[in-house]
Amino acid sequence: MEQDEIDSYKAFIKKIPVPLLILLGLLLIVIILHPWVQIGPGERGVILNFGAVQKVVLNEGLHFRIPIMQNVVPVNVQIQKAVTETVAASSDLQDVTSTLALNYHIIPDMANIVYQSIGIHFKERIIDPAILEVVKAVTARYSAEELITKRPLVSEEMRQALTERLKIHNIAVDAFSIVAFSFSKVFTEAIESKQTAEQLALKAKRDLDRIRVEAEQKITAARAEAESLRLQRANISSDLIELRKIEASIKAIEKWNGILPQVTGNGAVPFIGLEDKR
Repeated sequence: MEQDEIDSYKAFIKKIPVPLLILLGLLLIVIILHPWVQIGPGERGVILNFGAVQKVVLNEGLHFRIPIMQNVVPVNVQIQKAVTETVAASSDLQDVTSTLALNYHIIPDMANIVYQSIGIHFKERIIDPAILEVVKAVTARYSAEELITKRPLVSEEMRQALTERLKIHNIAVDAFSIVAFSFSKVFTEAIESKQTAEQLALKAKRDLDRIRVEAEQKITAARAEAESLRLQRANISSDLIELRKIEASIKAIEKWNGILPQVTGNGAVPFIGLEDKR
């Protein structure tokens, strides 16, 4: 039975045209040898000829390679992020724990050099040690308080130092930021006490300024009132005094009922004055 199946297969193969058999054979070889490579977005291809890194770097897209002889290693050149926590000492010998974030990427045209000199583990070998060294060097130039008050300046100095250091390894720095600073409990409490004292001093100053303004307002009002009284006194003249006397006499006459006072005894009739005897 088995021999009959083999014979039937041979007869079937003989019926297939030779050109088609050759084509199928070539297609099988191509599939097995895989003579092409596709470089994805944000990648570069490093060509290895029997393991030796070549000068040509493949861009994104489909590329052909020589089977068996050539191998292509994709290298990520997109922006990557490294978050590192470090402990360093400030210039006043305070322990400072920093959380730092670095955005970086491999210079695309230098992907083959990076792969040849560093490999694919460049973060562990280059990025993290560079961050630690730069942070310690820069932190040592500032006091703990300056690290807080001059944070943008400290961050920029660290970024510039990292840029110069990583450029040597064909790695570009895109952004750098200090996520957080933390200090010892004793120093933190001292900072909080100082801030509280400054806030109280500021409040006292504001209160003093308010009291001073209110006092100046009262002085100004008193001066205005005194000036008003002075002007009123200056306007009082002898004519005004006589006018007031006449007005008082007129009021007394208006109130007189026309009856002379009763007088007993000898003497002249008393004179009724015009002044108000009220």
